[in-house]
Amino acid sequence: MSLSSPTSACSSSRCYSSGLSLPIGFRSNPINVGLVCYPKRHSIAARKFVVACSSSSDPLLVKAAKGQAVSRPPAWMMRQAGRYMAVYQKLAKKHPSFRERSENTDLIVEISLQPWQAFRPDGVIIFSDILTPLPAFGVPFDIEEVKGPVIQSPIRTEEDLKRLHAIDFEKLQFVGDSLKILRREVGEHAAVLGFVGAPWTIATYIVEGGTTRTYTVIKNMCHTAPNVLRALLSHLTKAITEYVVYQVEHGAHCIQIFDSWGGQLTPEMWERWSKPYIEEIIHAVKKRCPDTPIVFYINGNGGLLERMKGTGADVIGLDWTVDMADGRRRLGSEVSVQGNVDPAYLFSPLPALTEEIERVVKCAGPKGHILNLGHGVLVGTPEEAVAHFFETARNLEYQTLFQNHVPAEKAESELVA
Repeated sequence: MSLSSPTSACSSSRCYSSGLSLPIGFRSNPINVGLVCYPKRHSIAARKFVVACSSSSDPLLVKAAKGQAVSRPPAWMMRQAGRYMAVYQKLAKKHPSFRERSENTDLIVEISLQPWQAFRPDGVIIFSDILTPLPAFGVPFDIEEVKGPVIQSPIRTEEDLKRLHAIDFEKLQFVGDSLKILRREVGEHAAVLGFVGAPWTIATYIVEGGTTRTYTVIKNMCHTAPNVLRALLSHLTKAITEYVVYQVEHGAHCIQIFDSWGGQLTPEMWERWSKPYIEEIIHAVKKRCPDTPIVFYINGNGGLLERMKGTGADVIGLDWTVDMADGRRRLGSEVSVQGNVDPAYLFSPLPALTEEIERVVKCAGPKGHILNLGHGVLVGTPEEAVAHFFETARNLEYQTLFQNHVPAEKAESELVA
């Protein structure tokens, strides 16, 4: 790789530094929210930055993910960079290929920073896709306009498994480069978020050959070719673990694991075919990157919350179909939560949106909560509503919202006394 190799960020007591120059046209001023002119090429060699190890310098989102005391809930949105933004639509006309937009360092950085420049969220997630690493371990794919992701040669047999190989990070350098630039651009004013797909979810694309509504092929494999499916999931687990560590080493403060299609399994099947592999990833990452919080999200997770908690994730993301108060009760106070405003509320009158944000925050409690939607931002969402969401979050104060709140541990000690 052309980048200088950083000292590992995945150590409980050491910081790392990595070579990075701040490209001309980038600004670190947290107040200036004007648009930035992005150069055609980014230099990533001259300057160095240091990732602080002390929790006192952690961004607000990281502190909340770790369950530390904060003054308000940090806020970001899944799919906060994308099609609802006019500036993104304009860029997409010039670069109509999604693969180009998500695999070119200059475009990744520009798109990732568009919502940061406009709304100043507390988290800046890299513009990418859960399928991005597939070619790096032997699974090429295309994205077609109507069909979406298409894998011409699905993996369904032992012979097919021979096409897989160890993940090659030379083919993912654009991800590492982009994370370094994003980390330098936002500094400690926001958390830089990386993400991966869970093994089961990635396997659905690889086995089915693309998107599906029924998942019949892979579900059938659970019974007709279980050894092949286990071998595939094991390979994905190793590759995804290394990909998480790679993202952390290149600047991600926090990682979100998306088991987007885990909710398509029965709870018993999820326990067997998804959970063990997610546990393995989290355990391995925690061993190598103990200071990096991991957020875990499943779409349609109402029946899986207690099982999700058992994976060891620091934060459990709730979709909007779960009542936040019920979710918090079921998960307990030892794990943080994320969510879970219904994305459709962003189409409502702004006072109704404000009321719903405050309701969700009050239900989540004054500790260990990252404010988010219960799913990604919908196409056509008014930018005014997104701006209002973040402005409302910034103006919240736990001290005001929970004036009469008695911490659970204090109440318990008083009862004992």
